[in-house]
Order: sequence, then structure tokens, then C-alpha cells
Amino acid sequence: MAATLTLEPAGRSCWDEPLSIVLSGLAPEQSVTLCSALRDEKGVLFRAHALYRADVQGELNLALAPALGGSFTGLEPMGLIWAMEPERPFWRLIKRDVQTPLVVELEVLDGHEPDGGQRLAQAVHERHFMAPGVRRVPVREGRVRATLFLPPGEGQFSGIIDLYGSIGGLREYRASLLAGHGFAVLALAYFQFEDLPEYLSQVHLEYFEEAVTFMLHHPQVKGPNIGLLGISKGGDLCLSMAAFLKDKITATVLINACVANTLAPLYYKDMFIPNLGYDPTKHKILESGLLDLGDIWNNPLEEPNHQSLISLEKAQGPFLFIVGMDDHSWKSDVYARIASRRLQAHGKDRPQIIYYPKSGHCIDPPYFPPPIAFVPTAVSGPILSGGEPRAQSRAQLDAWQRIQTFFRKYLNGEKPARHSKM
Repeated sequence: MAATLTLEPAGRSCWDEPLSIVLSGLAPEQSVTLCSALRDEKGVLFRAHALYRADVQGELNLALAPALGGSFTGLEPMGLIWAMEPERPFWRLIKRDVQTPLVVELEVLDGHEPDGGQRLAQAVHERHFMAPGVRRVPVREGRVRATLFLPPGEGQFSGIIDLYGSIGGLREYRASLLAGHGFAVLALAYFQFEDLPEYLSQVHLEYFEEAVTFMLHHPQVKGPNIGLLGISKGGDLCLSMAAFLKDKITATVLINACVANTLAPLYYKDMFIPNLGYDPTKHKILESGLLDLGDIWNNPLEEPNHQSLISLEKAQGPFLFIVGMDDHSWKSDVYARIASRRLQAHGKDRPQIIYYPKSGHCIDPPYFPPPIAFVPTAVSGPILSGGEPRAQSRAQLDAWQRIQTFFRKYLNGEKPARHSKM
């Protein structure tokens, strides 16, 4: 009997959706190698493989059977996706056009031979970034350069503004996936896109205020407040928005953010916040050639660096800090603790902080291969992100659920759902 590879959902699924992979028609306890591959929009090939053994009925279910070797080991039903590694060193998987899928090719080879045995089965699966019915609306409103993603239906939805960090441009994939879970999400660019500044030399909060106003005036965004989601530099921008646009912000999620303003001075009306300084001589160069920048940043609690601290105690809504404990871009865990102490010193509620061991700076939505390194606009070469792939893949799944739970609680007023076990 020929081997059959069955995927569920069949044919296509959303990127943040788990994929069931089941193989039948094998010989009892037959050894096989499963391989996965995809090419990103730049043509870079990502691949993974794992060694398995069928059960006594000749079936193999990746949700039940542990991998015996390869790109990962143990029970990892989605390992063939998150464990993919790029052929190009230090290349990060970033989805640029969310209107097209990433096509994953799966094949099953006989045996555990390193050069691969006879092909027994194969399948092609599309991983999409917009759930059925999600609408993508380009926004060119005043100075605002963004894309709004709306869930299916004609009702009103809780609004979120989504900000990325120093990679620049307009990154839509997190916003598009989040819209599939019932939120109206604005992916907002703030430099290196169209007629926006090419470099992050200074930031004017009025630009972000325009984006907030756009969201609150949109007929399908439920006011009177919105939520914020930011990573890295986008995180400290969200802190500034929550602090100084406080009457319009209900809830803020920060992924590996600094508690001080970073990279460029911030202006708002007659206010000025300098950016946190750094000492480039404190960087480390690893044998791989990667830069480790974790120790270069000045202490924001010391003079004169404290002037760069953001007055987050002025914010109205609650905070959720997502923290990678192996973040080598800066000390996200230290910054989250500073934020907690500052809020409590001003009589505010303690923020929710989720610490993820062995997780680095780039915590993406589920099943993105955790990047070892990335190339930000402000640095000429790849820098160490940190993290261990298996641990960070689990962190990404858990964080994604917690982010949705947090926004549902504080934007929708829903009761928190139970989280998957880490």
C-alpha cells in the first residue's frame, strides 16, 4: 500500500494556525525522514528535516510521535515549520506581501539516511497571512502611512495600532494575522517608507496622534479608546503614546521594549525627550561575526540618562510586557522591572510581565523560525538577537495567546481564556 500524507487543514491554512501532519500506509515501525522547505519573497530557501518511526500499524502522527533527530527532537507537531533554517546566513523570515501565501513543500523519504532515501509521499501547503474575509485597506490619510486590517463583517471592532522597530518600512504580517482574531489592526510605518523620513533622526509624536485619531474616527473601529502593540523601538514609541496620548489609549502590549526613549529624540508639542545614549566600545564581536549589543546601552536611571525615561505613570490603561530573557539587543528584563517599580512608586497597578527563558529579541507570531540574528537599519551588520529556537518557538505561541487575551479583556471586556501550557 502506498504511503499517504494527510494535512489538516487541507490545502491552506493561516500562518498562526496549527497544522496536523499524519502519514499512513507505511510498514510497521518503518523509519522515515520528513522534510520541509519554503522560499521567501527574496528567493531565500528555508528548510528543516526530522527523523521519525511509524507505529505498529504503519501510521505516523506528528502530534503523537517524537522526532528522533534532525532539525529538532522530541514531540514537536509544528517543528517542520518553526525549525526551518535559511540557506543564507542570519536571514530572517519576514512576510512582505501578506496578500500572498508562503508555500510549504513537504516530502517523506524512506529511512534515516543522510542523503535521503526513496520518496514515499509529498504535499504542498499554502500558509496564508489573511484569514478568509479579512480586509486590507491601504491608508494614506494626511501624513499617516499605514495599512488597516479589518475582520470579516460589518460591525465595529476593537482597534489596535501595531508598531515594529528599527527594521523600518511597513510590516503588515502581525497586524494581518491579529485581524483574523477579531481586531481592527493598523500596521503603522514611521520611517523608511514612501514619503516618510528615510532615517530615524527624530520622532514627532503628533504623527502617531494622527494615526490614533484616524482609528477612532473610522466607522468600524469601536471607541472611545484603542490598544497599542509594539516591539523593540516600536515598544518605547507605544510607551510614549500611552503616556502622552493617555485619554485615547486603553491597553498597551510591549515586546522586548526599553523603558526609555531610544535611537532618536522625541518631540511632542513643547516637550522634548532625548534618546538614551550608548557606548559603542562595549559591544562584543562573536566568532560568528555577529554583534552583541546587549551591554552598550547607558543606564536610564543614572544622570543624565534619566532624562530619556518615559513617564509611563501618566498612562491610563494597563501594560503587558513580553520579555525574552536571552535578549541580546538590550536588557528587556531590566527595563520591564524598572517600569514595574516606577508604576508602583506612583501608585499605579503593577504591570503584567511575562518572562520567557531562552528567548531572544525578535518574538514573532507563532511558527516563524526564531532568528538568531537580524539586521536593523541603525547597524551596518547582523546583530545577535538571542534565544534558543525550541524555547522561543514555544514562547511565541504562548505570547500570541496572551496578547489576544489581554486585548480582549481590556478592549472587549471579555473573560480571559486559558493559555496553552509552555
